[in-house]
Amino acid sequence: MRPTLLLSLILSLATLLAGVHSPTAHGYDRVTGLPFVSRSEVIAQHGMAATSHPLATQVALDILKQGGNAIDAAIAANAVLGVVEPTGNGIGGDLYAIIWDEKSQRLHGLNASGRSPQTLSRQWFIDEGYESIPPHGPLPVSVPGTVDGWFEMHGKFGSLRMTEILKPAIDYARNGHPVTELIAYYWNRSVPVLSKHPGFTEQYTIDGRAPTKGEIWKNPNLANTLERIANEGREVFYKGEIAQIIGQFMTDNGGYMTAKDMAAHRSDWVDPVSTNYRGYDVWELPPNGQGIAALQMLNLLEPHDLKSMGFGSAEYLHLLIEAKKVVYEDRARYYADSRFNDIPVSELISKEYAASRAGLITDRAARQYPSGDPAVLRDGDTIYLTTADKDGNMVSLIQSNYRGMGSGMTPTGLGFILQDRGEMFSLDANHFNRFEPGKRPFHTIIPAFVTKDEKPWLSFGLMGGGMQPQGHVQILVNMIDFGMNVQEAGDAPRMHHIGSSQPTGSTMTDGGIVNLETGFDYQVIRDLMRRGHRIQYANGPYGGYQAILKDPVSGVYFGGSESRKDGQAAGY
Repeated sequence: MRPTLLLSLILSLATLLAGVHSPTAHGYDRVTGLPFVSRSEVIAQHGMAATSHPLATQVALDILKQGGNAIDAAIAANAVLGVVEPTGNGIGGDLYAIIWDEKSQRLHGLNASGRSPQTLSRQWFIDEGYESIPPHGPLPVSVPGTVDGWFEMHGKFGSLRMTEILKPAIDYARNGHPVTELIAYYWNRSVPVLSKHPGFTEQYTIDGRAPTKGEIWKNPNLANTLERIANEGREVFYKGEIAQIIGQFMTDNGGYMTAKDMAAHRSDWVDPVSTNYRGYDVWELPPNGQGIAALQMLNLLEPHDLKSMGFGSAEYLHLLIEAKKVVYEDRARYYADSRFNDIPVSELISKEYAASRAGLITDRAARQYPSGDPAVLRDGDTIYLTTADKDGNMVSLIQSNYRGMGSGMTPTGLGFILQDRGEMFSLDANHFNRFEPGKRPFHTIIPAFVTKDEKPWLSFGLMGGGMQPQGHVQILVNMIDFGMNVQEAGDAPRMHHIGSSQPTGSTMTDGGIVNLETGFDYQVIRDLMRRGHRIQYANGPYGGYQAILKDPVSGVYFGGSESRKDGQAAGY
């Protein structure tokens, strides 16, 4: 038998045994030479949920089957994730969402991020000798916005009672659940760092250690807190007894966030912003988040024929990496709380601005790009989820405590950890993202949505700090340019560039590092190195992806979920 025919038969047999069809893209594993393995999409007609944990996905489907809508299901799943995946989120953190409302036929954006304490100033940090805001403990704590975000979503679009929506999370917190291997790993990494902070060991360890794989974890304090929120509403959290406990806890332990800061909190409904990429309108939320970085990157990539370059080619990867570097310089300079700065969002995401910046990119890797004039990032674990219902409503939601489990500050008897998002502020007096009282810090967590001909096409997200805009772009290019389906687009090997300028004021001077997953050909890697890129292989972070695609003709939902985490897409 001819060697070429034998090889073809072997590859076909291996693909068949793997239980997958040949990917539409020409991706392949660097070691085996086989196409990258991708499980099938999930396809359903009446409802779909994709989350980072199977228990949360099943709860979302249960809510849909009980007559709840996509908004109810998203809130329920998020609450469950705070119980079963505390390594990535919880009610001590912040939330952002983009919601497609079928009735009004439009997108609604929600910024449910919290603000810095009113009694803490940048000058205090300077006077105390700080060069940056510490990552843990009381000083980086900002007001948690998630609970208010739930009630804003529910008040505008919800259908079931909050007691019904939060009941599954309360039951899991009270009765327990087995911890997954991946979550046990991240939990174990957090314990040595966070155990020094008050309340953490008592409420988030078992005799001073993290729970192990398969061990049952219960959080009765969180069950009680969620039950009070379900029965008494958002006021008990922001103006009632829970707020008082948080304020007193922070005062007693060297913190500055007070019950008054909690009472002053509010979420904001905002208009998502978009750019058109090859006929698809890609939607992100405006700053204080980093979502518009994805739009800027797409604008830089659009003039190039990526399809002819091919997935995984050195030409494509080089262009992608350099576009990311160019955009992240703008991100470091301009992205911040728009209430404190005049941010030129429309100019930054314009095609004209992209054209003015495109000439910076050459065939060689740049060490540094200047920020533009249109008129880092520390990675934190996060959860992303998306839901869709029988009526056509869809939710794209992301939520995080930052740095995995957050600050370590765990208020007495409440069962959740406060976020440390304030670490993202700069102490540079001239920086857009400088620390100021009552200000929202720069945020990494970003939900995304895509419409086609003014109809919903894709609700998706990809968690993982500074990886997120890079991941959003890679997913969309995989689908739109390279023809992958919603699951293949997430399973394909990814690039993650690290080292661009930071929202805290530091600057890239060495070109950064390109992390590549297994699956890229070594000749491509050699070509990238010859172009001046510094390459390393790493376990991550490459992000955590979930997505739901809606077929514009049949209305059928296609779900995709992250194979690198515990993700599950399911429908009915």
